[in-house]
Amino acid sequence: MSYPGYPPMGGFPPIPASSNPWGAPSNPPPIGLDMQAGFSQQYNPQQYMTGSGFPYGGMNPSQAVYPPASGGGHQPGMQGFNTGYPGQLPGQPLPTPGQPPMMAPGQPPMMTPGQPPMPAPGQPPMPAPGQPPMTFPGQQPMAGYPQAPAVNPSMPQYPSLPSGTPSIPPLMARKRGTITDAPNFDPLRDAEVLRKAMKGFGTDEKAIIECLGSRSSKQRQQISLSFKTAYGKDLIKDLKSELSGNFEKTILAMIKAPVLYDVYEIHDAIKGAGTDEECLIEILASRTNAEQALKSDTSGHFQRLLISLSQGNRDESNHVDMSLVQRDVQELYAAGENRLGTDESKFNAILCTRSRAHLNAVFSEYQRMCNRDLEKSICREMSGDLERGMLAVVKCLKNTSAFFAERLYKAMRGAGTKDKTLIRIMVSRSEVDLLDIRQEYKRMYGRSLYTDITGDTSGDYKKILLKLCGGND
Repeated sequence: MSYPGYPPMGGFPPIPASSNPWGAPSNPPPIGLDMQAGFSQQYNPQQYMTGSGFPYGGMNPSQAVYPPASGGGHQPGMQGFNTGYPGQLPGQPLPTPGQPPMMAPGQPPMMTPGQPPMPAPGQPPMPAPGQPPMTFPGQQPMAGYPQAPAVNPSMPQYPSLPSGTPSIPPLMARKRGTITDAPNFDPLRDAEVLRKAMKGFGTDEKAIIECLGSRSSKQRQQISLSFKTAYGKDLIKDLKSELSGNFEKTILAMIKAPVLYDVYEIHDAIKGAGTDEECLIEILASRTNAEQALKSDTSGHFQRLLISLSQGNRDESNHVDMSLVQRDVQELYAAGENRLGTDESKFNAILCTRSRAHLNAVFSEYQRMCNRDLEKSICREMSGDLERGMLAVVKCLKNTSAFFAERLYKAMRGAGTKDKTLIRIMVSRSEVDLLDIRQEYKRMYGRSLYTDITGDTSGDYKKILLKLCGGND
């Protein structure tokens, strides 16, 4: 018996005649089309058809239940080519309309025309003929299928969710710092390099710059620990005794853990007769909840703003409720532009507690509803440190990189250089977003940060800052 147009199924060897008592062909087709009922079937290699077309050999065909012919009812005993459900036992219920037929235990499921073959255990599904292979989140195209879509690795991949399910927050943004963990890191070896650089007459500043300027903050902490373990000496004290000026300040800032460095800078900003309000604003307005700062010795509404920011209690979710956004816009307008005087506490409450995603929606909606940027309203309603503090919060939330690019530009503009600001930003942002700050700097001012640092600093101080900067683009 032959089946025109149906080659033998790959992977099924011929069955010996001795084990094939019904006289069916040794390699039956994998899929047969019912000429009367018009449905497709998959065969099991251990089931073979008799000349009558029923898959159970000696079983009486009149006992079988057959599929409908051309839309009619189920007709017992109807003769024809491949008219029975393969693997269906007498009395077994028929499948629900639109569903595949039930198979006997241990039998493979039936297949419909155009359906790809079942994959082998542990293998991915095979595509239908003429279709590209299936891909999954993070999977790259299969070899031999150049038309297959590639999943963008920079985009977070999530399975589809039923309607009404809360959205999954996106993955945390990848850091874009110029300093990363050094490969093949050995803290004891680096401690030895630093010891040799400071031992004896003179100091090898180049070795110190190359070593510490190529390690992440976490690795520098390990070097400091290894230095004390190996030599019984404090690395910071040794560096202080060997270095000087702004080069020393930069190196010591790099040795401190980021949070401790923030605390040190805040303490330094409020000690003595005067207060460095700009330093307080910069640190408290730009850090995340994981980097809480302490308190200030300021007063009034400006003090309340800094204390609110220092609590580290900002909502850090990505959910945006537009009804709450519109309510916040109305309250900000009512607290400022739409009244005599200003309710600073309302600005404080909204700007210091709402999430970044929510506040960016507020800024956009405020512009649309009030036909004015929130920054302009702040400038019209506030003054002094409070105005600068509120503006810093808004700018940081809108575009943190642009905020720091502006701070760097102002630190180097004019005759003198604000070295504390320059050092603090270059050190604190080198592992966070200094690559983005460089891009914003060039976009905003038409020249590279690297070029301006080169022209505004000198000596080993310049070399370590350029090491942190990382490039001239």
